[in-house]
Amino acid sequence: MTKPDTRLRERTIELLKERGVSLTDIGELVIFLQKDYIKGLTMDMAIDSVQAVLSKREVQNAVITGIQLDVSAEKNQLLQPLQTIIERDEGLYGVDETMALSIVNVYGSIGFTNYGYIDKVKPGILTKLNAHKPGEIHTFLDDLVGAVAAAAASRLAHADPKEQDDPYR
Repeated sequence: MTKPDTRLRERTIELLKERGVSLTDIGELVIFLQKDYIKGLTMDMAIDSVQAVLSKREVQNAVITGIQLDVSAEKNQLLQPLQTIIERDEGLYGVDETMALSIVNVYGSIGFTNYGYIDKVKPGILTKLNAHKPGEIHTFLDDLVGAVAAAAASRLAHADPKEQDDPYR
């Protein structure tokens, strides 16, 4: 068995850091989502789950693409009307959420509910990313970070044997 190539995962993590998002930031979101359901959940467990999600190529591709679009919009390098749509983070655009949904689907339907909830309340790093500060565009990043956290939380829920459906309990 060959060892998986970690270069793309490491580059994805590096790009997140460049945009002000650490693995701990995402881990805090995971804990926010799962603290009431998994006893003894630690930051190490949350970060391990985040890293597992970020190891998936489709997740890496979505995160890198979203970051590139946000960076290009900050540099005013997109064609109109896309430039203005992304600058304003227009509610009816929806492509950012569509990319996020491709991530949450990786760990089943619980990912959709986790993502919907976290996208609505915007805790932790999501508040900062969604602040719409002049010169900073995170139209894609806020949704993608929320999706990674939702997927990581879903992964933990699936791994917790007490949370599995057991018709014989």
